[in-house]
Amino acid sequence: MKIYNRHERMIPVPSDEVGTVLDSLSGPVDGLWPTGDWPPMKFDSRLQEGARGGHGPVRYHVTEYYPGRRVVFQFAADGLTGGLDGRHFFEVVPRRDHTILRHVVDAECDLDTWVKWRLLIEPMHDALIEDAFDKAETKLGGSAVNRSRWSLWVRILRGMRRRAAARAKP
Repeated sequence: MKIYNRHERMIPVPSDEVGTVLDSLSGPVDGLWPTGDWPPMKFDSRLQEGARGGHGPVRYHVTEYYPGRRVVFQFAADGLTGGLDGRHFFEVVPRRDHTILRHVVDAECDLDTWVKWRLLIEPMHDALIEDAFDKAETKLGGSAVNRSRWSLWVRILRGMRRRAAARAKP
């Protein structure tokens, strides 16, 4: 089965400025990833082709990196998205008077993984990406006027995850 998920945010600044936010991904001063509310994105090296890591239980490695423009991650065969055969990426798309920051998930999977994606992963993913876009927009001097809000389902899933993590601690 096919999974295709796309998020875009129009940011009214030049693409070079948005590119610096993309390049900060997983770094010490990350201007994109919303680490306050979500597991941080971490790699075994700096952001570069071949870097392995992920965020929380989602594992992947960098297959393409064009500084300031695009970073592509291939899903690993283990972790929460082990059933996904595909990739996700961020890209910076210049336009005349603004820049588009885009994130895409493009993968194939079996029916069980598709159901897990639709019910559990996708709602959390969508909230995380919108939070990331809010962070980038704010970092670039905007106010993230249409600041994203978590749905009731996302709040329930986060609560369940938090309780499960608390029970797992010794």
